[in-house]
Amino acid sequence: MSTAMHDTIASSGRASDSRVLRPGELDLTHKVILYLEDISVSFDGFKALNNLSLTIDAGELRAIIGPNGAGKTTMMDVITGKTRPDTGKAFFGQTLDLTRMSEPEIAHAGIGRKFQKPTIFENHSVFENLELAMKTDKRVWKSLFAQLTGDERDRVSDTLKRIRLQAEADRPAGLLSHGQKQWLEIGMLLMQEPRLLLLDEPVAGMTDEETERTAELFVSLAGQHSLVVVEHDMSFVEALGGQVTVLHEGSVLAEGSLAKVQNDPRVIEVYLGR
Repeated sequence: MSTAMHDTIASSGRASDSRVLRPGELDLTHKVILYLEDISVSFDGFKALNNLSLTIDAGELRAIIGPNGAGKTTMMDVITGKTRPDTGKAFFGQTLDLTRMSEPEIAHAGIGRKFQKPTIFENHSVFENLELAMKTDKRVWKSLFAQLTGDERDRVSDTLKRIRLQAEADRPAGLLSHGQKQWLEIGMLLMQEPRLLLLDEPVAGMTDEETERTAELFVSLAGQHSLVVVEHDMSFVEALGGQVTVLHEGSVLAEGSLAKVQNDPRVIEVYLGR
């Protein structure tokens, strides 16, 4: 999307939306949650991203695939503010310029990221992990010492059901299986109320049953949340059922259904035909 096009969309969206947005509020007037336009990133002469352009719709479940070194992790680093692009634009909704925001600001705005290895509080119970992750004021670290309100307890309970860990609520998180730890971390992200979830190889190391349940979880989250899933497991990508973007050498090589990209000669050559 060109600069002029983005400016036109943004201005027309504000003009057509009768509700006044609060400062920093996510503007989804045109139903698009993420714009990346001509993003380039170089490390010591190596171009990790090369004029990458990508659009994610609000509520969409998008899978990102591609060979190692295709730029998938760098793309997520740019979206979350960990890496600044050399050139290009990155917008969250119509108006939030990610290239001008810090990592904490981006997280607070509604972008959550899960890395491949789960990061949880292993000595705390599953319930306490979700409580600690709740989007509240942590300045005095009061979460474990304050009485939860009814609404807060309901939020934790609803999340436990969604990630299918209600039977493990009082169990120390360190005793969970690998797949359960992954689900717990996803639940911790959900407690932050993200609008966009970035998930890096979430089913690596999972059993077939855990992988199937994870696909069901992600499909259930789509609509209420937008999800970008980086994954190598084609069976899992197929189970997600959404659009697929193939990255190669820092650019979009192909997009479409999994069947479409799997039959693309360029994709077969650089990725699937190994």
